[in-house]
Amino acid sequence: MVHHGEGLLVSGGDHTLLELLRAGRHAEVPDARERAMLEHAVALTRSPAGVREADVQRLRSAGWSDAAVLDITLVTAYFNFVNRVADGLGVELEPGRG
Repeated sequence: MVHHGEGLLVSGGDHTLLELLRAGRHAEVPDARERAMLEHAVALTRSPAGVREADVQRLRSAGWSDAAVLDITLVTAYFNFVNRVADGLGVELEPGRG
């Protein structure tokens, strides 16, 4: 997340949001819809086998469409995959990117 901070700011995120994410305080994100998405991404990252239909329903209840739920899940899974491949190969971030 840290090395994508510039992208967040460019896409309309603010510095307060960026600092909450950098500090791992996603539960304090004020927008309930964004918070639900972040909580899902964290759950999928930390304990993917524990994600259940109820977790998906929380996203729907927060206003995410089924297509958006799929996108959230695919993007989260993709970044987890890429990060694990990079970690497994000993790839280090470029200077100033971490």
